[in-house]
Amino acid sequence: MIVYLIRHAHAVDGEQDAERPLSPRGEQQVRALAQRLRPTDAFQPLQFWHSSLRRARQTAELLSTALHSPAPLALMPDLEPEADPRAVARRIKATSYSIAVVGHEPHLSALATLLVTGRLQPPAFIVKKCAVIALERMEGAWLVRWHVSPELIG
Repeated sequence: MIVYLIRHAHAVDGEQDAERPLSPRGEQQVRALAQRLRPTDAFQPLQFWHSSLRRARQTAELLSTALHSPAPLALMPDLEPEADPRAVARRIKATSYSIAVVGHEPHLSALATLLVTGRLQPPAFIVKKCAVIALERMEGAWLVRWHVSPELIG
């Protein structure tokens, strides 16, 4: 099983509200990420989980569409920036198929750290906007399979 942790792409400036959309730059970031992932078999989620915030939902939708993915999108609780990552970690551990989790900082860094190290602090990862960390569960442990950061995509 692989879990792909994806931070939402760049959003418009403004108040930190749930309806803040992706910016044109953010939309371009998602298209560039999809273009990088499309020719590989490295990204194969069977479901996209996203937070309730618009920019995460838009990132999931754009990525799914650009990759022509049949994987359904699902709104998941506890993916907001300040949510406790332990709730999502329990849900992930109970899942047997590969998923893409689209969320926010500092939540995603804490979630990745928790899965790989078993603790929340100190952070072992920094998830930049429109970055993907692929973690694979092997024999009960989570290992980093790959990590794509936006500056590597262009």
